Amino acid sequence: MQEFITALTQYTFLQTALIAGILASIGCGIIGPFVVVKRISYLAGGIAHSVLSGMGIALYLQFDPFIGALIAAIAAALIIGTVRLVWDTQEDTMIGALWAMGMAIGILFSANTPGYNTDLMSYLIGNILLVSNKDLWWMAGLDIFLLIIMGLFYNQFLAIAFDEEFAWLRGVPVTFFYLLLLCLVAVTVVLLIRVVGLILVIALLTLPAAIALQFIHILGWAMLVAILLGGLFTSAGLAIAYSPDWPVGPTIILLAGLAYLLSTIISKAIAHQYSRHSFTTNTNKT
Repeated sequence: MQEFITALTQYTFLQTALIAGILASIGCGIIGPFVVVKRISYLAGGIAHSVLSGMGIALYLQFDPFIGALIAAIAAALIIGTVRLVWDTQEDTMIGALWAMGMAIGILFSANTPGYNTDLMSYLIGNILLVSNKDLWWMAGLDIFLLIIMGLFYNQFLAIAFDEEFAWLRGVPVTFFYLLLLCLVAVTVVLLIRVVGLILVIALLTLPAAIALQFIHILGWAMLVAILLGGLFTSAGLAIAYSPDWPVGPTIILLAGLAYLLSTIISKAIAHQYSRHSFTTNTNKT
């Protein structure tokens, strides 16, 4: 750990990576609880893997893969969301098709890019150490966008997350806000790609939120805790992976996974103890 702290003061790329992890954590902390509560992790996975098509096309056309990823993610979110709303029975098939087609298109365009730009492959597993200052500005901008949208429409998102029928009765345009939520998921996916890659993006999007929601049942506070947990996992993963030169993305996810397993055991133990206490109290009253 001391070696990492010393290196952090000396190397700009480590400082940039640490900032990138914190910026990514803000996005996953804001949107992750909604993904967990709505149980749309599979939809988020379809959106994430469709992103590869936008990156491949962007590389082929010689423009920023980040822009291609953002366009592809939002397009996939709208398509998947519309299919779910209109043809609910075909949802799984459509998500699977977009998942596979997105990756296939990305690989084909990348393979036909002059000189074969291997950067596309790095997006599959991510490399937080390769984040540039330009990427940081993009990530900061997307975080600000997420904060603004969530600040403006928090109550509407809260309503559709827990009870869509009640939201309809209250006059909330459920379809619009559901599609907007999926677009925000798409933006968050793009935020996380550089940190942990497409393969692991859903884990970082959902695990901090899932841990927070095991102990906190107020969504606003759960979002804050998820942000802090995401920052902790990315920072600790970066520190742990530094000395042995491990891949940072998988290290981050392993930490988050272990923390989730531990938190699940603790929450179950607390619930069991509470139920025993309640049963004993009621028995004594009887």
